[in-house]
Amino acid sequence: MLNIGVLREGIVIDHIKAGGAMKIYSYLNLENVDNSVAIIKNARSNKMGKKDIIKIEGNLGDINLDVLGVLDHRITINIIEDGVIKVKKNLELPDTVENVLLCKNPRCITSIEQSIPHIFHLTDKDNGMYRCIYCEQEHEKR
Repeated sequence: MLNIGVLREGIVIDHIKAGGAMKIYSYLNLENVDNSVAIIKNARSNKMGKKDIIKIEGNLGDINLDVLGVLDHRITINIIEDGVIKVKKNLELPDTVENVLLCKNPRCITSIEQSIPHIFHLTDKDNGMYRCIYCEQEHEKR
């Protein structure tokens, strides 16, 4: 069995849908941080069958990890201090997200004006459906 060292200080992003870790890695721009990052793909999980995990050593600063709920609402965020989980957060779908999802409608103002933020509002919580606030374009789930 694979054994990744215990974190003394840092963040564990757990219960990521198998295969989803790289999307989160990219979204958080973890390639540009000086922190040690471990990505565990296809780890065995009693709850999910298989899952991905990201372990980040140290502090990431003011990054809002709650928006990761849009990418995968089953994610759990564990804040580790002195080798112990100090905070455990179960993510939910946020009502509004800015610059997390991108509008694919070529006629949307966000496609024409590059400086306008991409803002989506949750319209169907059961199905995780978001719509662009400018053109009402539905965001396609992947």
